[in-house]
Amino acid sequence: MRHSKKVNHLGRQAGHRSLMLANMAASLIKHKTINTTVAKAKALRKYVEPLLTKAKTDSQHSRRIVFGYLQDKEAVKVLFGEVSSKIADRPGGYTRILKTGNRLGDNAEMCLIELVDFNEHYSSTATTTKKKSRRGAKKKADSAEVVADATVAEDAPEAKAPKAKAKKSTDDKKED
Repeated sequence: MRHSKKVNHLGRQAGHRSLMLANMAASLIKHKTINTTVAKAKALRKYVEPLLTKAKTDSQHSRRIVFGYLQDKEAVKVLFGEVSSKIADRPGGYTRILKTGNRLGDNAEMCLIELVDFNEHYSSTATTTKKKSRRGAKKKADSAEVVADATVAEDAPEAKAPKAKAKKSTDDKKED
């Protein structure tokens, strides 16, 4: 039975696993997106989301706690500089996992893990743009033309007469 076994060991010992997750978290913070396996991405999400929440409060204490996990000064600077300003109003869910298929060598499920606020393709401004539809405009224009033709036909009965005469004259020419 699997009771009380939350940690995915990822086939590594504890020291190797913690250093691997620290390196992956630092790379994610620096590059905003990394390509990895689904199992590692899920473990990384559990590791990095509390650090991102901690980065919302910029204090010496929170910087030291985050540095204790990451062990990378540049990643801490980027995290408390540009990343924390973008995630300040977000209540959680700072990362997104997008599955990309299977790896050729061992058929492992691969994915792309990224910081949500740094992807332009999924930003809220791109999703609010409406797609223009021309169907409704055509229907309105067609009905307006029908109404306009009907009013012209009622107002000017003489307009039909020259057309009829023109047809007769062309028929007469064909007979000659």
